[in-house]
Amino acid sequence: MRLISAKTVTAAVRELAVTAACDLAPDTLDALLIAREREESELSRNVLELLLKNSEIAGRKQIPLCQDTGMAVVFVELGRELKVDGDLSVAINEGVRQGYRDGFLRNSVCDPLTRRNSFDNTPAVIHLELVAGDTLTLRFLPKGCGSENMSALAMLPPSAGKPGITRYVVDQVVAAGSNPCPPVIVGVGVGGNFEWAAYLAKKSLCRLLGQSNPRRDAANLEAEILREINEKGGGVHGFGGNNTALAVHIEFFPTHIASLPVAVNIQCHAHRHQTKVL
Repeated sequence: MRLISAKTVTAAVRELAVTAACDLAPDTLDALLIAREREESELSRNVLELLLKNSEIAGRKQIPLCQDTGMAVVFVELGRELKVDGDLSVAINEGVRQGYRDGFLRNSVCDPLTRRNSFDNTPAVIHLELVAGDTLTLRFLPKGCGSENMSALAMLPPSAGKPGITRYVVDQVVAAGSNPCPPVIVGVGVGGNFEWAAYLAKKSLCRLLGQSNPRRDAANLEAEILREINEKGGGVHGFGGNNTALAVHIEFFPTHIASLPVAVNIQCHAHRHQTKVL
């Protein structure tokens, strides 16, 4: 049994919080560069240039890519042969607290009724999964609400099938317009039940851009939905063109014979995400 200290977890989360806020991930940068080259609208191409310039300045000066530094979402894969010496949840939240303080990141978390701010961006939303091995994987996804507020979930009838899934996802993204700051990444969860579909949609955003679902039929569906979104959507920040979305990621899970849950979780062009393995 391998042992790591809670302080090690806290230090890792602190680093992830600052890095995610300021440094555009390489896969996202590559996707934006490709989008710029294929963009048909001159105005939207100019906007993409500005987004790339913004990311360069943010990384060089270590300032946030966006003023909305998000609500911290942490996907944790805990190896069964690993023990954390201390409270894992407390350690993660302390890392969020330190990261948002030391990185001068905006504190956006508040009580839903009183709207009183917690002033340290905690608590984080933590998803824990037990896996084989003796490592701890932390996937840090600070989620801004321009995109989060455009998310949706439907309990479709099984008869809707792939056409129904496609129509629902495309309609949600097109209706969102410029609100989620396109070009967006579209996370989709299909199957499970009400809450699991939403979890799958959010988790799918952790996948590297350009990495298709390993299931061939799922990968084909991702490509089909992406194509339709870019044909029907409003383009970069609503200025037209052919880059409403950079990618569509779909995750599937077995579901009940009487149900077809479909969740859509939209991510903005900055797509802040960082991963660390301890």
